[in-house]
Amino acid sequence: MDTLIALGNGFAIAATPFNLLMILSGCLLGTIIGALPGIGPINGVAILMPIAYALNFPPESALILLVGVYYGAEYGGRVSSILLNVPGDAGAVMTTLDGNPMARNGEAAKALTMSAIASFVGATFAIVLLTLIGPLLASVAIAFGPAEYVGLMVFAFATLGAMVGSNSAKTLIAAGLGLMIATIGVDSGTGVDRFTLGSPNLLDGIDFLVVVIGLFGISELFALIEQHGGGQLIKASGLGRVAVSMKDVLDVKWTMIRCSIIGFIIGVLPGTGASVASAVAYGTEKRLAGESGRFGKGDVRGLVAPEAANNASAAGSMVPMLTLGVPGSGTTAILLGVLLLFNITPGPLLFTQHPDVAWGLIASMYIGNIALLIINIPLVGLLVRMIMLPTAYLVPVIATLTFVGVFSVAGHSFDLYLMIGFGVFGYILRKLDFSLAPVILGVVLGEIFEQNLRRALSISDGDWSILFQTPATIILWMMAVVILFAPLLLKRLKRQEPRFAHADTVGEE
Repeated sequence: MDTLIALGNGFAIAATPFNLLMILSGCLLGTIIGALPGIGPINGVAILMPIAYALNFPPESALILLVGVYYGAEYGGRVSSILLNVPGDAGAVMTTLDGNPMARNGEAAKALTMSAIASFVGATFAIVLLTLIGPLLASVAIAFGPAEYVGLMVFAFATLGAMVGSNSAKTLIAAGLGLMIATIGVDSGTGVDRFTLGSPNLLDGIDFLVVVIGLFGISELFALIEQHGGGQLIKASGLGRVAVSMKDVLDVKWTMIRCSIIGFIIGVLPGTGASVASAVAYGTEKRLAGESGRFGKGDVRGLVAPEAANNASAAGSMVPMLTLGVPGSGTTAILLGVLLLFNITPGPLLFTQHPDVAWGLIASMYIGNIALLIINIPLVGLLVRMIMLPTAYLVPVIATLTFVGVFSVAGHSFDLYLMIGFGVFGYILRKLDFSLAPVILGVVLGEIFEQNLRRALSISDGDWSILFQTPATIILWMMAVVILFAPLLLKRLKRQEPRFAHADTVGEE
């Protein structure tokens, strides 16, 4: 009852005219920012943060605006992923795998609508959990040490083999390439240059934005020029109408619920984020679907799984920030800075010392999530018509977005050349039938994996047994082993079944 009363007071704060305007403005801006390739929620929040502070917004209003941008961008990231095969941010990488094939099959409107519904379900589910059991889950998450994070990363890498493509070896090679890219720069532990080739521009490593826009955006341009010269990007049939029935939604209800839970739990773990959540959710659903799935070819489950997970993760990442003062993602790290700007200390006392900020923010997330669904569904027809442009017009549009997106964040011409280089590399990988998603995930997870492995070994003075000492690490390692070797065992059993059947027939004769 105390929680419900506090939430009611939060709705009273969020429902004031000015805060409602902040919710709607944040959601709309976030959707636009998320739809632009390479901008993403972290850059959107970072750009708007000084504006909100300079205008002397009340703390709760400033936070409501920026959080609206945050989960609005998680919604918007699906747009360019589905329509252009260019992920808006790291969390939308997995959406390209089945979202873009659906668009190419003439189901762009259905893909956009189902992804919006999955985003709504994932975010709503997570916000309810944030309200009810957030503090409890945060106390569990804080118990995750470096060894547990290493186990979690190994589990995430193990799921890569089942994630995309029919060739697990190529998938793991692609992930290895991503890990190699993640090691470029100065080693934080020893100060030694790694793979910089003597270039001072590579000492800080390669910006994730450069990698993702190069591999997806630029390589997509080359593919468009090669395959669709003078034609259209995808089929025009079924583009303008939202052909989604209640049956379509109910068919994937368990997928959305499962992936919402996965996304929320992973979001609560500090430092993981939407990219890990969407990857694990996609891999889990592909495993569960088995041979009945058409993952990678336009399976709607492969679309709603990462969308439900990454939006649930966004809400989940608010848990450690609000209750412990520990950012759950890069974006919540910026939001943490916003609280400190207003002399508000996040942590266990936030809900008692500043209940208007804490509960007003949570209530605004309920309202904003409904607003995002209302904003996104009617825009489906308009968004889909953008890709009916002939390739001669579409290619310059995508090129402009990619170059402006990278230069606005990186601010250096070297990064533009590097982006083009990754575009050529991505195009070659496409021609060799390698999936690009594992490369991106290797880049994203590589830094987290290396940092936590280094910390764990530092704590144990180089003793590797620390990685297998706690129940959580043992469970994570066992899950990784099962995911890696279960398919091989199943294949062997299936091969032996006809032999057993033949032997039984001979015996009967």
